Amino acid sequence: MASAAIGQVLLIPTFLDEENLQVLPAYLLDAVKSCQVFFVENERTARRYLKRLWKEMIIDNYEWHTIHKAEDELRDRLRKLLQRGMTIGILSEAGCPGIADPGQLLVAVAQSMGAVVKPLVGPNSIILALMASGMNGQQFLFNGYLPIDSNERIKSLKEMETESLRTKVTQIFIETPYRNNQIVETILKNCMPLTRLCIAVDITGTSEFIITKSIDDWKKNIPDINKRPAIFLMYAG
Repeated sequence: MASAAIGQVLLIPTFLDEENLQVLPAYLLDAVKSCQVFFVENERTARRYLKRLWKEMIIDNYEWHTIHKAEDELRDRLRKLLQRGMTIGILSEAGCPGIADPGQLLVAVAQSMGAVVKPLVGPNSIILALMASGMNGQQFLFNGYLPIDSNERIKSLKEMETESLRTKVTQIFIETPYRNNQIVETILKNCMPLTRLCIAVDITGTSEFIITKSIDDWKKNIPDINKRPAIFLMYAG
């Protein structure tokens, strides 16, 4: 007797700004309807988001699993569901699953099993900021969060700047929103005057701005971006 077909994983993007559903493609609804199980970072916000996409969705008809650090137990659940032929949706809290997101560990399990993994189109702050920055889009490096320790943070910034100058690479990094103003101050105090810095804030939202200036020029008009979602790009090449 032939074994059951392996299931598939759909990587379902979410909005960056909850007031703007227009950034999501229409075919996303069909993808959501095809799922039987969802793995999500936050079940409450994921349910609310999916109900906005599909008002008639009956939440309790679906199986829900919360992603923490995709520990062994969670990986095992995914394996068993795929072995049963299930279609599984993975959702990030913002943007695209698997990009600066713990969902990547579950995707790795699906790939190891030979399951079909379908990435669905949606907004990603890394790509959108890079597109609008005017910086090198051929060579870029996403560094995630910088160290919290001030000395380590300055060291990391200087290393990124040196590497950008040497290799012409665009350096990209993020910060916890309540520390945005601190990281801007640190950058302006420690980076070279002609290094270019792009600050991208509230991407896809009504208050969005994506501005690239030299360090010297930013010092003339320092923005207040406290507690606003932001991403930073640096280019010294």
